[in-house]
Amino acid sequence: MTPELETLLLRELLAAWEQINASHFSGGMRPPVLELSDAAGALGSWQRGRRTLSLSRSLLREESWSAVCEVLKHEMAHQYVDEVLQVRDESAHGPAFRRTCRRRGIDPAASGLPDHGGSSPRIVRKVQRLLALADSPNPHEAQSAMRAARRLMLRYNIDLAASPRSYVFRQLGAPMKRRPVHHKVLASILVSHFFVQAIWIHAVDLETAQSGRALEVSGTPANVEIAAWVHGYLIETAARLWRQRPAGRRGSRGRFLAGVMMGFLEKLNEQARASEETGLVWSGDADLASYVATRHPHRRAGRGASVKSDQALQDGRQAGRKISLRRPVKAGAGPRLLTGD
Repeated sequence: MTPELETLLLRELLAAWEQINASHFSGGMRPPVLELSDAAGALGSWQRGRRTLSLSRSLLREESWSAVCEVLKHEMAHQYVDEVLQVRDESAHGPAFRRTCRRRGIDPAASGLPDHGGSSPRIVRKVQRLLALADSPNPHEAQSAMRAARRLMLRYNIDLAASPRSYVFRQLGAPMKRRPVHHKVLASILVSHFFVQAIWIHAVDLETAQSGRALEVSGTPANVEIAAWVHGYLIETAARLWRQRPAGRRGSRGRFLAGVMMGFLEKLNEQARASEETGLVWSGDADLASYVATRHPHRRAGRGASVKSDQALQDGRQAGRKISLRRPVKAGAGPRLLTGD
């Protein structure tokens, strides 16, 4: 990480601090000194005497901007308890700190990064086993496997609605200066059929310090994990279908990719209607909506996706209707520490 890159990232972190201070703490704090640290084993820290909020350089090298901002919120909660509430007779992660985090939708955990849903719950493993059948060259077997996986997810979420749930978030993909239509349609796919909420957030590419918009999804750990690999699989599959398109029929790449996502969405909509005919109906998750509203109290509704129809879009739509989700591949990460002072 060069000095020039660190300077740019610190400017972005200061802008993020100011936005979080306004949205989560009613503008009640003074800006601290922000610094990057090489302290071993700590993601971040708030140091009262120096009025310094530190974040780990390795955090910025290894995690997404969404995760970095969550650690920043955690340390800002320490700053708030210290400087605004002036509670100094409790442990760093004591009652005042936990109340501050709970009211603002901040992760209070001191033992690692905010949970992003990488625990591979049993429901995910069951869905993976079903989707292994989607690798079959037999199109009917592949389609049946995907429908069975969707019914399993639907039953899981309907049953889960009657019990207490915990939620996590994850940033999907790198920040983009502009959001192509196929990414917008893909966000609709995840929200409509994979039991997550999605929001486009301001994010920073931590390798270049270039800012843009990135998709963040929230939901139960199982749903976020499934949505993450659906997102990656569809992005890769749409790009592969474009590369396989005959050169003489290529046309607009953007419209073809949009058509792929639209075709797959149409296919899922048809499957959803078939599930409703059997009595399996998803009525939404009000608690998840509240979780997202607490994390992003000043979010704005985005504009819908629109694209001019042409042969490339229609060909993409036909290709998208033939997609079957395949077995995912994922990797995990170990815990790190958060400190308060």
